[in-house]
Amino acid sequence: MMDGVDQMKRLLEIMARLRDPVTGCPWDKEQNFRTIAPYTIEEAYEVAEACERGDLVALKDELGDLLFQTVFHARMAEEAGLFGFADVAEAICNKMIRRHPHVFGDASIAGAEAQTVAWEATKARERAAGGAASMLDGIGVALPALTRAEKLQKRAAQVGFDWPKAEPVFAKIDEELQELRDEIETGADPARLADEIGDVLFAVTNLARHLKIDPEQALRGASRKFERRFRAMETQNAPLDGLSLGELETEWQRVKAGEGTK
Repeated sequence: MMDGVDQMKRLLEIMARLRDPVTGCPWDKEQNFRTIAPYTIEEAYEVAEACERGDLVALKDELGDLLFQTVFHARMAEEAGLFGFADVAEAICNKMIRRHPHVFGDASIAGAEAQTVAWEATKARERAAGGAASMLDGIGVALPALTRAEKLQKRAAQVGFDWPKAEPVFAKIDEELQELRDEIETGADPARLADEIGDVLFAVTNLARHLKIDPEQALRGASRKFERRFRAMETQNAPLDGLSLGELETEWQRVKAGEGTK
């Protein structure tokens, strides 16, 4: 059986053949960084989904798909004379060693929470050394909206721009909800309503952060719960479009009661 190093070499060779200008796969040869990026994001989500389901068999396959995305990007960069897979591996190795001085050096860290603080401090120094003009530099705009909102809030909190505890955030959510109601009552245009909805979501994300809950995962969980219950309604009452709203609500409550959850 081939070891990890041999399998990695094999994967790189497969990628090179797929991108071969003459004998490669037509689809693979046509791709570039921009066209491949959506697939990279999709594979990362599929890894997360396998983790959430606790499906370790699927996780192995999904991690392979995600690794292939890294190899794909590295191969395109190598073809362009920019960098190769070895450079990618070297960069992450150097970064992990640099950011874990308590493991690879003489520093001492009290625990996981202290390591999180130290990690962020190291990243901040690296951003400053790289010429970052703002604390918020480096937070990817392609991140899921809730995740990006949380990261923006965490960065701002590093300089003290944050509530000390969760309780004041409830008042902020109430304030944003009232502003949304006011806009609705005055017949605001869609752009204004979207702005106010965004403020509500941003405030709820802030509450989740204070409660140490990942807002993205929480919403994904709520979506899975909704899907599960809606599918149960369909199974027991198809077709649903023949029921009134009141009947649909009754069926929804019956499904919830059957689960024994709120």
